[in-house]
Amino acid sequence: MQTLETERLILRPFTLDDAEGLYAYASHPEVGPPAGWHPHRSLEESRQVIESIFIPSDTLAVVRKADGRLIGSAGFVGKHRKELGLPSEEVGYSLARDCWGRGLIPEAVREILRHAFADLGYQAIWAAYYDGNRKSKRVMLKCGMTYRLSRVEPVEQLGETRLAHYFAISRREWER
Repeated sequence: MQTLETERLILRPFTLDDAEGLYAYASHPEVGPPAGWHPHRSLEESRQVIESIFIPSDTLAVVRKADGRLIGSAGFVGKHRKELGLPSEEVGYSLARDCWGRGLIPEAVREILRHAFADLGYQAIWAAYYDGNRKSKRVMLKCGMTYRLSRVEPVEQLGETRLAHYFAISRREWER
């Protein structure tokens, strides 16, 4: 995905040079588990996530313009649902704990939605959160997504199953 910009953020492709910034926020015990992944245990683990997950996908580094700090990730996760039309994609995101509550991830996701619909021609964008992750649900609601379905599914990285709630926005809904 190309570099995108908002009032407060730059969304750009990850590079291996982002490992320290990723580790700085992804090692916090409150960031990963609600989203289904363990806190990062080492700088090398963060480097491997960038190399094996972020670089091959359309997940972008969320960088704060004010100071150039990597504060999160946002982008497509490579999952597609057909209920609201194709092409579709699922968006995922994470944010440094000390940046919660400032509207930064909704700002990033709104720009990704704009890019998905206006530039890439998607028909629908989906997102999911695990039961109890109210902060993630609020991001979806702030971005105009509405509830579509729930299902129990495996959370492979944590070796458990959880109830996932799926929200989405169609191209027509976004255009309104």
